Amino acid sequence: MSYEVDEVILSDWPPYAWPKQQKQSVLISKLAELDQLHLSQCPPFAKLKQSMPNIDLNSHPFSPFFPLPVRLFKSQELKSVPQESVIKTMMSSGTSGQSVSKIYLDKRTSALQVKILSKLVTHLIGKQRLPMLVIDCPSTVKNRTKFSARTAGILGFSMYGRDITYALNDDMTINFDALNAFIDKYQGQKKFIFGFTYIVWLHFVEALEQLCKKIDLSESILLHGGGWKKIEANKVTKSHFKSRLANVTAIQSVHNYYGMIEQTGSIFMECKQGHFHCSSWSEVIIRDFKTLQPVKDGNLGLIQLISALPHSYPGHSILSEDIGVKLGEDDCQCGWKGTYFDVLGRVKQAEVRGCSDTYSK
Repeated sequence: MSYEVDEVILSDWPPYAWPKQQKQSVLISKLAELDQLHLSQCPPFAKLKQSMPNIDLNSHPFSPFFPLPVRLFKSQELKSVPQESVIKTMMSSGTSGQSVSKIYLDKRTSALQVKILSKLVTHLIGKQRLPMLVIDCPSTVKNRTKFSARTAGILGFSMYGRDITYALNDDMTINFDALNAFIDKYQGQKKFIFGFTYIVWLHFVEALEQLCKKIDLSESILLHGGGWKKIEANKVTKSHFKSRLANVTAIQSVHNYYGMIEQTGSIFMECKQGHFHCSSWSEVIIRDFKTLQPVKDGNLGLIQLISALPHSYPGHSILSEDIGVKLGEDDCQCGWKGTYFDVLGRVKQAEVRGCSDTYSK
């Protein structure tokens, strides 16, 4: 089938350069095309949208694209392409016995997600592929057809590195032979490190501390995300995470990212000021917990995530179970344009879930 959205033009958008009015004009146009596509090609989405609460469409420029609650991806088969066009089925994480989201990707949607993710990552680390250390174990990426969030994350970000080395053994202990060989080979060179937050913390930072070991990964950029809930119970703040990481690894450049497998590709990068940013392909709205009306900047609410990328499934507007606050737009001291915000946790009734698999230690 053909799509209304021109993917070449879409992938040429600058990540963080458009001011508010320019971005809104272009993004709303693309979202309107996506909305019509999914209404016509995904009957469950059309039925669900008709049952959504009646919200004042003038309350926010993006309000016409009312979000589907993220939990619906666990109970509904939501796809806008024939089954024979699906090349990947990505699955969110969940604790044992709980249902997971299933996200259906066709070739064109998958390619578009890769293109945009590339734009966002290279904006942060540069276009040159860097020696890459993955804070995880090799067995995580063995299944290439049914992706978990953890598998998809590693494979997705690995495209921007070279000589990929896994820092952990399959039993989640540190592989010091591989780690030291990587450090010796690229000493003094710029390096790219990726890992899920809770794995970096539990199996790398704390493990090094317990072993009373320090390693030299200076000149490295660490990109991490997912699983804050698993370590926040131990009072681990962002600053705490960065300081203890630096103490055992000498890593100074650390960037968190926020996103979910239901909108793979359009992640929200943390800038040097410590805030998450919407790119040209994404937006967030903070909605009141009870009325679901958009709240004023600085007020807490549920995070609605908007993305121009999902074509094979209706994931262009999703209501998360995360609590956030919009801090501003176009005026962050980092220099990036767009909405910037913070994520403060999850609603109490929500299932505890990170952007990665649940595994037994």
